[in-house]
Amino acid sequence: MNRYALLLIAAMLLVGSNVGIGKSIVAFVPVPLFALLRFVIALAVLWPLLRWSKMKRVARGEWLNLFLQAFFGTFGFTLLMLNGVARTSAVAAGVITSTIPAVVALFAWILLKEKPGPRALASIGLAIAGVLVINVAQAGDAGASSLPGNLMVLGAVCCESLYVILSRRLTQTLPAIDICAYTHAIGLLLMLPLGATSLAHFDWTSVAWNTWALVLWYGLSASIFSFWLWMKGIRHVDGSLAGVFCAVLPVAAALYGIAFLDERPTLAHGIALACVVTGIALASLKARARASVSGETGA
Repeated sequence: MNRYALLLIAAMLLVGSNVGIGKSIVAFVPVPLFALLRFVIALAVLWPLLRWSKMKRVARGEWLNLFLQAFFGTFGFTLLMLNGVARTSAVAAGVITSTIPAVVALFAWILLKEKPGPRALASIGLAIAGVLVINVAQAGDAGASSLPGNLMVLGAVCCESLYVILSRRLTQTLPAIDICAYTHAIGLLLMLPLGATSLAHFDWTSVAWNTWALVLWYGLSASIFSFWLWMKGIRHVDGSLAGVFCAVLPVAAALYGIAFLDERPTLAHGIALACVVTGIALASLKARARASVSGETGA
């Protein structure tokens, strides 16, 4: 395994652990305020990219695409994911989040008329089966149903998948890091009304310093570190293998939940994870076979 593949694994480890870290934070910080702080932290690093001389060269149609990406991929994803992990386990959220490759394929089929082959259809089916297993098992748990949280995480997955679909066009004309900066700036503007309301009534002294340290880390890792690691690695690794590395995400989320949140995976979690990982492997095998004949697919 080369160093660029390790970069992709590191990116997915960050994404997966952020599922659990987000759950740790929202136990003490209101979701709207935390979401706002995430964008503030990201923009504190990305603001040098927001130069007017460069931004005025972005076409009107590209700004519309950027707004939709920000609405779904940053604003909508952040709110749904954080509210979701507050209501379900990090293990379950990690498994559901790892269905993103299958949901992207499903949306590409519905929105772009990119008909999936048999292996991709099997991957989509296994992802759906994995999500159903978790929801049915937890809904049957007397006294602590996590169905609303799971549905919110699934909504976040749909938002992120729409972001991926929308980004296909822009990555041909704009640098990826500029797209990241622009979408986070728009996301900050969208989050301001919600975050400002929480800000006015929040007691900052009620939160320990280690929670604020997690907020800082989450803002940097979710918006900067994982993005940079993924983009750096994917340039040098066959894009057809991208789906394989997504299987690291639920493992990282589960490990964090077990180590820091005292969560205990159940048989249902194991079955659901097996379904999702098998689906990812099937889709990746198909893409790998295709890439060996012709080109490369992106993630």
